[in-house]
Amino acid sequence: MSAPSSIDDVLDPGLAVGPLAAALRPGRAAWPEEFEAPDELVCTPALRPYVLSLLAERARPLLVLTPRTSDAEAVADGIAAYLGEDRVAVFPAWETLPHERLSPQPRTVGRRLAVLDRLCHPQAHEQPLQVIVAPVRAAVQPMDPALTRQRPLELTARWGGFDALVEGLAALGYSRTTQVEARGEFAVRGGIVDLFPTGGDQAVRVEFWGDDVESLRAFSVGDQRSTEPLERVVIDPARELVLDEALRAAARGRLADWPELTESLDKLAEGQTFEGAEALVLLLRDEPALLSDFLPEGAGLALIDPMLLQDRATKLREEAEVLAETAWRTAAFAGQDGAALDGLAGAEVPLQGTNFASPDQLLARSPDCVWRLTPFGGVDGGPREGHRAGGTRLPGTAWDSFRGDVVTLSERANMLLRDGKRVVVAVDADGPARRIADVLGEQGVPASIVPALAPQPVGQRVEVTVSRLRTGFASDELGLAVLGTWDVFGPRRRRASRRLGTRTNAADAVVQLREGDPVVHRTHGVGRYRGMVTREFPGPGGTPAKRDYVLLEYADGDTLYVPSDQVDAVTKYQGGETPSVMSLGGAQWERAKNRVRKAVRDIAADLIRLYAARMHAPGTAFSPDGAMQAELEDAFAHVETVDQLTTIEEIKRDMEAPIPMDRLLAGDVGFGKTEVAVRAAGKSVFDGKQVAVLVPTTILAQQHFETFKERFAGFPVEVEALSRFTTAKDRKRILDGLAAGTVDVVVGTHSLLARTVQWKELGLVVVDEEQRFGVAQKERLKQLRTSVDVLSMSATPIPRTLEMAVSGLRDLSVIETPPEDRQPVMTVVSEYDESQIALAIRRELLRDGQVFYVHNQVDTIHRVAAGIVEMVPGARVEVAHGQMDERQLERVMVRFWEREFDVLVCTTIVESGLDVPNANTLIIERADLLGLSQLHQLRGRVGRSAERGYAYFLYPQGASITEPAYERLKTIAEHTRLGSGLAIAMRDLEIRGAGNVVGAEQSGQVAAVGFEMYSQLLKEEVADLSGQPVEPEVEIKLELPVDAHLPHDYVEDERQRLELYKRISAIRDAGGVRDAKAELADRFGPLPEPAERLLTLAALKAALRRWRITEVTLTPAGRLRVVPMDLSESQLVRLERLHRGFKYSREQLTLQLPVPSPRPADLVGWVAATLRDLVAPAKKR
Repeated sequence: MSAPSSIDDVLDPGLAVGPLAAALRPGRAAWPEEFEAPDELVCTPALRPYVLSLLAERARPLLVLTPRTSDAEAVADGIAAYLGEDRVAVFPAWETLPHERLSPQPRTVGRRLAVLDRLCHPQAHEQPLQVIVAPVRAAVQPMDPALTRQRPLELTARWGGFDALVEGLAALGYSRTTQVEARGEFAVRGGIVDLFPTGGDQAVRVEFWGDDVESLRAFSVGDQRSTEPLERVVIDPARELVLDEALRAAARGRLADWPELTESLDKLAEGQTFEGAEALVLLLRDEPALLSDFLPEGAGLALIDPMLLQDRATKLREEAEVLAETAWRTAAFAGQDGAALDGLAGAEVPLQGTNFASPDQLLARSPDCVWRLTPFGGVDGGPREGHRAGGTRLPGTAWDSFRGDVVTLSERANMLLRDGKRVVVAVDADGPARRIADVLGEQGVPASIVPALAPQPVGQRVEVTVSRLRTGFASDELGLAVLGTWDVFGPRRRRASRRLGTRTNAADAVVQLREGDPVVHRTHGVGRYRGMVTREFPGPGGTPAKRDYVLLEYADGDTLYVPSDQVDAVTKYQGGETPSVMSLGGAQWERAKNRVRKAVRDIAADLIRLYAARMHAPGTAFSPDGAMQAELEDAFAHVETVDQLTTIEEIKRDMEAPIPMDRLLAGDVGFGKTEVAVRAAGKSVFDGKQVAVLVPTTILAQQHFETFKERFAGFPVEVEALSRFTTAKDRKRILDGLAAGTVDVVVGTHSLLARTVQWKELGLVVVDEEQRFGVAQKERLKQLRTSVDVLSMSATPIPRTLEMAVSGLRDLSVIETPPEDRQPVMTVVSEYDESQIALAIRRELLRDGQVFYVHNQVDTIHRVAAGIVEMVPGARVEVAHGQMDERQLERVMVRFWEREFDVLVCTTIVESGLDVPNANTLIIERADLLGLSQLHQLRGRVGRSAERGYAYFLYPQGASITEPAYERLKTIAEHTRLGSGLAIAMRDLEIRGAGNVVGAEQSGQVAAVGFEMYSQLLKEEVADLSGQPVEPEVEIKLELPVDAHLPHDYVEDERQRLELYKRISAIRDAGGVRDAKAELADRFGPLPEPAERLLTLAALKAALRRWRITEVTLTPAGRLRVVPMDLSESQLVRLERLHRGFKYSREQLTLQLPVPSPRPADLVGWVAATLRDLVAPAKKR
């Protein structure tokens, strides 16, 4: 069933007779104190989308202004439910702040300019834009008037010109990179252009043959592979500044007036853009435009809550002026690798005044046809000052949410039908729609699922349909009762667009190597990375041949050239301290590995005992998914990522097996682990088993309780919370319910593990951040693992936990894909500075956001809160810490979540799991005293919505900090990329030393060989003790004088070459060769001969591994040396006939074959065919 395109037919404007029709009469606009009564429409927020859909029929297009961005999204969703999604668009505000040298997100720019293009060029679009909804900040933001002339590019197979596309992308403000990973970027490789349109949901790959488009296809930014062919791509601009000749001339003319901006103005004069260039529009355009200037004749304006709009617009100007006068310092911004901690010189754009238009300026440039919608008029409460008594009150009231109680909803719907009302239930997905229709039918209420609503009702029955309508209304005058998703289920998260893949951390492990980093070579031990080098030597026929090598340095200045086909033998060292490099060719490395093998043997035995107990325990084999599981998953408010779906399938497979599940789910903060847990819980509950969700803190328990309650609304599932917030009376009721089986899911802290808690039938335990529990709780969990399914989740798993996962005794799933509109948190590390703190808070409040202020000392926390009030007058500040009364703490947290105050001064009690999407600035005093994992978890509290997050990590002014503290702060500044949790966990191992995570007795072993080799040796010991010995990885020496490499003009970027070499060197079969060849051709175009030969070598190396041959080289005498070769007498006879002059040593199992002269042009092919012919029969003996 698909969503209806419109439900405006059923809510016929013709029904709006009497007061409503009279009210919808255009009038002259003024701000609140000058509005006349007929212009004022008094209606509840729930009725607004309906009213606005009617207004849109009288003024086209209709611009709707809201006080905040969140209001704009909600109103647009509502109107789209009535008019159809393709007729309504949001014009978002910039998420950057005035005078900030940052450009708005490409996604934001794409959405804004797509709206402007539909306004200014309606004839170029199939569907006219009927309603534009914008927060007032977007309406008062000055823009480049030349944007009306800047059109998007339309790319099809008929596009002509490779250079034209590259130049066009640059002109539209796209940034050229080596690899496209985000919107607004493009990359050029040979005849291939990759790009990510700012307004699109997928990246695009264009392959040219000369100047003709040979192929147009989508690709995943996660693995860079193509996904599907495309016929047409619209490329919206990536910058809101048009670099025309007038702007260049203006830049040149302003140089003398603004010497502080010389560098920026010089770039613009040369036609170059840069980060934050849009902020100079006031300086470079004589008459900057406002959104209302782009409206055509006949447009209308609707003001939502006009008094709030005026107040908001006025405050925007005031705060912008404060920001313009304040200089502030920044350090270690996201994307700046290795930024120093002592700060980078920063400067605000030196413009006097403000970036925003005033309310009067906005109205003077707005349409004459204006309506103002307010929730209260001057009728019931008497006239307000400056207003005439009146305002037209529109018929319609909001619903009290049924919170998933579909039975009560059925009773109410039945009453409405008997009263002759038309009843429409619009929910956001097919699954909930089917469930509601089924329950209505079970309760004797006639109901039908309708794909689209007809102008007239279908008999006396409830009409259930799919729509994005959040809240509806009931109106006796109109004879209508419309319910949205929130009315039925309670507030839910807004349905999001698809998520985008990111590069895997595994690939980054090698790519992140820097010159001088310690590394571990599988055969030669600890050395130091010195970069990549290309060596040239004579090839077949005397032609020059090239190979790429990774250069490693060892003790006494010795160097090792690791061929590109052996790069998989090299890993970055992670071991808790700076290691000494080893001697090349000595026994030091083998001695170190042997010591570690002995040390890990006891650990391996302990792990095996746990594993064996679990394997032999009678577990629950859950049933395959049923209808309710499908409905639960269908109601998810996002599009799942690929790795989310993979993880869910892995967990379901574990749960359906007859042995207890023990799986670790690693995923960064906010990457969707909780939804995976919800689905696992649903699988258990729908099969009659109970679920315990175990969390480390009371606040996180409350947060998860709300999430689970929301997701299971409308299902016969009883969800409860058990924590310090729970009263004694409720605690007894919940415990009784667990014992009786009437409580299905309980979310709680460690008290859930008490033996006094009795379960009727516990099926699943979900553990969030297990490393934060105490020894006793971990012992209890260890016991549970042998009897029930256990799913552990962590954003930064401690290496001890990873140790179990990599050893194969615990299953591991990883979610590495962030939400699509989420971006790295801008990270500032600097000394404590009151002016900087005040600025940070002001800039967050300017965009209607909230602030976490972490002060980890309870005795002085109230004094700090009072100081913030003095620094930022008008800021609403409250305090939260763990010593507060439970009920008081709960009230504070709920009020913060509901946006009742601006700044929460708190201890690290907010570290785990607290989800406040509107809080996007974090300030931490004495960040030098907190652990790295804590810092990462705290940073994860902000940047959880589409807004850019800011995190300030402060240390005392003028004070010295310890070296470990310095390293922690340096690490948090460098690791800003989304999905850094695993990398930070491993870096934590290096800073703290291994003793804190694997135990003091093992820390020296980890330091000796690095964590990866330590884990590998542990895995081998576990396998050996289990009777399943693992053959150690053998280094294969394959050296032939052939030109086999990735040419620099084919893969230009060294980091990309290193990443590709890593993957090619790990190929183990023909399928891997085919995949690598397909990837290279897809990403870089047709393979040149050296690249083809490189893959042929990879295929030969894979075959040598199967044949157990460890060396194939060409001797100085030109003979092919093969080791080991165990040949029979009959094979030796055959060799004598085919390869006269061969040499064979049975003692050393060494074979030398003469190579034909002149050497074969395809030397690799000749070697492969010769060995295949020789080895295959030998291996059959």
